[in-house]
Amino acid sequence: MIDEDRTRIIGDEYFDLIVKYRTNTQVLNLFEDATLHIMNDLYAVLHVPVEQFLEKLSSIRYAEIPLLFGLTDEVSLDATRVLDLRRTAAFNLKGEGVIIAIIDTGIDYTNPIFRRPDGTTKIISIWDQSIHTGPSPEEANFGTIYTAEQINQALISDDPFAIVPSVDENGHGTMLAGIAAGNDVEEEDFYGVAPDSDLVIVKLRNAKQSVRNFFLVPETSICFQENHIMWAMQYCVDVARQLNRPLVICLGFGSSQGGHTGRSPVSVIVNILADIPNTGIVISAGNEGNMARHYYGEIDPQIGSNTVELNVSEEDKGFTIELWGNPPGIYSVDILSPSGEYIPRIPPALMVSRVISFIFETTRIFVNYQLIESQTGDQLILFRFENASAGIWRFNVYGHGDMATGFHMWLPMGDFITRDTYFIQPNIYTTVLDPGTAIIPITVTTYNPINENLYVNSSRGFTRDNIIKPEIAAPGVNYLAPTLSHTFEPFTGTSVSTAHTAGVVALMLEWGTVRGNDPGMDSGELKNHLIRGARRRANIVYPNRDWGYGILDIINVFESMRVDSRF
Repeated sequence: MIDEDRTRIIGDEYFDLIVKYRTNTQVLNLFEDATLHIMNDLYAVLHVPVEQFLEKLSSIRYAEIPLLFGLTDEVSLDATRVLDLRRTAAFNLKGEGVIIAIIDTGIDYTNPIFRRPDGTTKIISIWDQSIHTGPSPEEANFGTIYTAEQINQALISDDPFAIVPSVDENGHGTMLAGIAAGNDVEEEDFYGVAPDSDLVIVKLRNAKQSVRNFFLVPETSICFQENHIMWAMQYCVDVARQLNRPLVICLGFGSSQGGHTGRSPVSVIVNILADIPNTGIVISAGNEGNMARHYYGEIDPQIGSNTVELNVSEEDKGFTIELWGNPPGIYSVDILSPSGEYIPRIPPALMVSRVISFIFETTRIFVNYQLIESQTGDQLILFRFENASAGIWRFNVYGHGDMATGFHMWLPMGDFITRDTYFIQPNIYTTVLDPGTAIIPITVTTYNPINENLYVNSSRGFTRDNIIKPEIAAPGVNYLAPTLSHTFEPFTGTSVSTAHTAGVVALMLEWGTVRGNDPGMDSGELKNHLIRGARRRANIVYPNRDWGYGILDIINVFESMRVDSRF
């Protein structure tokens, strides 16, 4: 690929579209000046000038616009009995021979918890997608790969970052890597779940400014882009294949965009990779359950509509809302602003693109209807607010015909908006973030092992089409983990419990693949073992929207195998 193409891959002047290039060839002909960047047999990324993207917006499928992902964050190994497993002579599992891939904000590779006893690094490679001065994955053609040899040179240097300049400015990726595979530091009461595992690190580049602008994400938010995540997962799988070693991929981020049915491009790729033998993919459910950012409404046939009230903060001038109608219904909306200006019902059509302005307010709302969204077949109404007026906004959602039964609405996740923008009558369920809605991977929620209560902000299931997500609950409240200052502090959130579970899955792959007890396990088989061994309370019906199938318990996982004659 020529240098001009790389400029388009990384340049903010070009908007990225994720296209099924073999089946949707018409999108390739929409633009006069675009570069096709093939990712795999299913997807390619089309890099187009931003102005052409905006001109052709009404002809572009929603699924082709990259989703944006944020971090899912805001105790002990005894809770899941990992230390008991180490103390059992027949097991003594620590993740040896297994690779754990952390796709996130990078890693502080200088932290001693990521070194072997001889001082060398446990990191096989770092692909820093934000640095473009060195070799990159050939197909991706962006970022720079740093090898273990380079990292070891850096570690003995007086100026390590002159040799390997990859830095985790946030600390989130370092925290995840430490929980999953950090060395034990007994004097600090810190124990990595799989300390003998090796690491592959991908530092995700920030989303392109053009995509952030389209979805009105604040400048202060850490924000990743869907196609960059897809490239990252492919890279990690390629490294594991080259080394012929089992792999666990830990994804500690999520997006409230999309249909919440596991059909986005990143979810499709996650499902494909999770089905590879000797591979486990573990994903956080998210921390959106108590944020009042989801609304579910049913259409009263006697009234024909449902009224949604949204409180908008003074601070949130720009944001999006997505409305997804239950199939096969057809839906439309009218809008009442805080000052009382009324926008009459916008009638449904196959493709609708409207810009709504107000007389007494400076707000503009871009409204896009897609009667049949390409990935789900369901109706999508996308609202993009610019300079939103503070106060109560009201939407009447109308159903057309007797098949329009209900609909969901989602606000952005994490710190993409403040907590003061929320639905007045929210619904805590169906808040699992993408790609945690993908069917095959293991989706993890969070509980507090001290009191065995679910973390109050944990996203709840199920998916919009009622697939059981999350499947398992793991510790993630006040969990001791490494910081960028080489100390340890408590962290809370579903990404914490996801890193813990990723470490547990590495122990299972050590036992199954490395030791030859059950080679070839994929994410589905690993998940079923976790489900069978989950700890369940007598007074709760499982599976349920809060806990999935129960609490992670690695000893119970192996106990449950005794009923299987193979073992």
